[in-house]
Amino acid sequence: MSIRSCDLEPSGPFPPGVTVRYPRPSDHAVLQGALTDWWGGQGGEAGAQQRRLLLPRLFLQHFSETSLLVEATGTAHPEGEPTEGAALRAFLIGFLSQTDPETAYIHFVAVHPEEQRSGLGRALYQRFFDVARGHGRSRVRAITSPENRNSIAYHTHMGFRIEPGDRTEDGVGVWTDYDGPGLDRVSFVREL
Repeated sequence: MSIRSCDLEPSGPFPPGVTVRYPRPSDHAVLQGALTDWWGGQGGEAGAQQRRLLLPRLFLQHFSETSLLVEATGTAHPEGEPTEGAALRAFLIGFLSQTDPETAYIHFVAVHPEEQRSGLGRALYQRFFDVARGHGRSRVRAITSPENRNSIAYHTHMGFRIEPGDRTEDGVGVWTDYDGPGLDRVSFVREL
């Protein structure tokens, strides 16, 4: 597959007024800004830094065609020119597992606070499910932190099942130290 910089058809569940495309390495600074700004200061600078570290440039270099970026219509930029941060409305970073040929993985999803509940998140997930199916994948996996109750609720609403962990916290299976000491995670799976 070659990396295409063209816009994707925002058909299907995407609301009007948006452009959907594959992210590029030149989008990295804008995405890093969103990871700082869209969480309303949650976790302070340490929280913002932790989110930024979850999205290194390599995802935009090596997983572009399984990832999506949504901008307000008319604000997409030519190859190599930065976009104004206000144009970015949502993004999803995902990839196909090289280890498990049945699995695709959603690494990070974010929707601009002004666009939450607009259908953009659901549209991104549905488009990624279509990409995964198109590559012969039968399941999608994702994780979140046990403190992120909104993410847990959203994933279960989107048809993900919480996998059992090594302990239960508030009725939710949690894996202790999943991503390292003190970095507990909730693991999800959704059959396609």
